[in-house]
Amino acid sequence: MPQFVIEREMPGVGQMTGEQLKGASQGSCDVLRQLGPDIQWVHSYVTDDKIYCVYRAPDEGLIRKHAEIAGFPANSISQVRATIDPTTAD
Repeated sequence: MPQFVIEREMPGVGQMTGEQLKGASQGSCDVLRQLGPDIQWVHSYVTDDKIYCVYRAPDEGLIRKHAEIAGFPANSISQVRATIDPTTAD
């Protein structure tokens, strides 16, 4: 299944408490359950003012639908074309 990186501009998100992040995660998971098994959240990186999420989905449209229902911005969605890491250099 294609993998995507979603950039969510959310000023101040890095200052959220663990409980607030838990609530946001629960809300996202609720919507994922509604949308079914074709969309999967892999993980996210929280920075000061943005969240970068990695999702698997058949297309960008389903990711946009998740963002709309969950109430999260999806400022940029990019399909991952390849993954590299230090072992790629070997």
